[in-house]
Amino acid sequence: MSEDATIIDSGLASGFAAFESRDFTQAMRLLLQFADKGNAEAQHKVAIMYQNGLGVVTNDENAFKYMKLAAEQGDAIAQHGLGFMYMEGECVEQNFADALIWFKKAAEQDMLGSMTTIAMMYEEGKGVEKNQEIAQEWYKKAGF
Repeated sequence: MSEDATIIDSGLASGFAAFESRDFTQAMRLLLQFADKGNAEAQHKVAIMYQNGLGVVTNDENAFKYMKLAAEQGDAIAQHGLGFMYMEGECVEQNFADALIWFKKAAEQDMLGSMTTIAMMYEEGKGVEKNQEIAQEWYKKAGF
């Protein structure tokens, strides 16, 4: 590994460690540069910090931007998070069709929470036509 790669890995690891230890100001300082360079996991963490005002002033536009960037790269947790943003109308205008698209992408990667959420959407008729049969299929996929 080159010296540059070691420094990058070290900075990224330090950013994740700061996030996990709840030093969000330091986490944002370290992770934002990696998020801007396209690291999906850094983008997801930065989105969470912007969404919840952790180490930075709450910024819905940036929270949505970074969550979507991570989700578009195939990060299942970010896809699930983006689905919730659309479903709840957090950081973006509520859109159940888009929520379902992102939950399904996460479910394709075995994200059980997304499978369960899809099941609940069909069970409750939340943004989709109520359909107990489809709901049961999704609950079964999720292991219920």
